[in-house]
Amino acid sequence: MIASAADLVANLDLETIEVDIFRGRSPQKGWKRVFGGQVIAQALVAASRTVEGRAPHSLHAYFILPGDPLVPIIFEVDRIRDGKSFTTRRVVAIQHGKAIFSLAASFQIDEQGVEHALTMPPAPDPDTLPDPIDLLRSAGEAAQQRLQAFFDRIRPIEVRPIDLSRYAPGARGTPREPRQSLWIRIAGRLPDDPAAHRAALAFLSDMTLLDTALAAHGFSVSDPEFQVASLDHALWFHRPCRADEWLLYVQDSPTSGGSRALTRGLLYSRAGALVASVAQEGLIRRRPESVGF
Repeated sequence: MIASAADLVANLDLETIEVDIFRGRSPQKGWKRVFGGQVIAQALVAASRTVEGRAPHSLHAYFILPGDPLVPIIFEVDRIRDGKSFTTRRVVAIQHGKAIFSLAASFQIDEQGVEHALTMPPAPDPDTLPDPIDLLRSAGEAAQQRLQAFFDRIRPIEVRPIDLSRYAPGARGTPREPRQSLWIRIAGRLPDDPAAHRAALAFLSDMTLLDTALAAHGFSVSDPEFQVASLDHALWFHRPCRADEWLLYVQDSPTSGGSRALTRGLLYSRAGALVASVAQEGLIRRRPESVGF
């Protein structure tokens, strides 16, 4: 079970089984499918193991089939190109003889250039915000059980939601702006290796995006009426950061339709530096038995 930062580091330390072929495993946490952030991070680690002297600046991934947490994942890396400035890798994750996930990642030498970035929006200090577990006391028993199970399973990811009204009694079913901000980090100390923090950032970047889209309709990912799953995921690394320190995750959902929702996110360091951008499309489908709810 991934319960600490040390457990996460161990989970991302893939086994090399052949040239450009790696094996990863999933924690036994009661999930019916592999957490998307885990397979993103493991695939990034696999790609990075085949690159020297260059850091990833972007990745683009597709979730093809649900991952089976009871079975190891095989990651096969294809060395697409090694250029003077950029390196391209493709990774396919395989279980039961089938591709469950694919990732393309681009790496770049360290270069200097012009810089600008959107300013971090105002946000309360994360140390002044309550732990979400404490907020469960204001929810009904069923909601408490769902949210408690969710927060137990996402460890060692720690979050501090800013819009606390979403957790208030009676909030469910009330449409809201498809926007939210939250502080997020890996709870516990990670190694100083920048590669570890990039992988951990990829791991936590899959959090709460589709929940932002569901907020527009008065629901959340913990509601059993919906089938919710990530379809693709894109991540751009802009500046170095520590994933074990608080990051402000500013999210919005510009549109939904056709049982899909588009979501976006900006990740800022506590000092206000824009460290990464994220985009994700996800499946949001009402379960047949819930029609007419």
